[in-house]
Amino acid sequence: MAKVGKYDLPDDLHHHKGHMWARLEGDILVVGLNDFAQQLAGEVSFVELPMEGDEVKQDEVVGTIETGKWVQKVCAPVAGAITEVNTELEDEATLINTDPYGDGWIFKMTISDKSEIGQLMQGEAAVEWLKKEIAEHEPK
Repeated sequence: MAKVGKYDLPDDLHHHKGHMWARLEGDILVVGLNDFAQQLAGEVSFVELPMEGDEVKQDEVVGTIETGKWVQKVCAPVAGAITEVNTELEDEATLINTDPYGDGWIFKMTISDKSEIGQLMQGEAAVEWLKKEIAEHEPK
């Protein structure tokens, strides 16, 4: 697990510029909001989940995450079909805050074109990207 400033950035995940993370589990991609975005947002109060069965395009907005001060768009990191949503977030949206890379996952999907995974960031590229995001968006 990489640490960028005070933010966790797991090495084994793929990272999307919309602050979404993606973990490949066989043929299924599990997607959630990264630690930086959830900390910057504050306590999550509501999650609008995508619809199971929806076909989505890469970078398409499929839902939202809301806090008292902020609305974050939930984007599909790759094209595919939504296969499952985390319905626990309907009653306990703060799972995104307490366990962003575990129980706070948002949705699962199949992938239409596996080559799109290669367009997501990993390793040092993700670390450098997050450093720039922190410099630009973190309160001074």
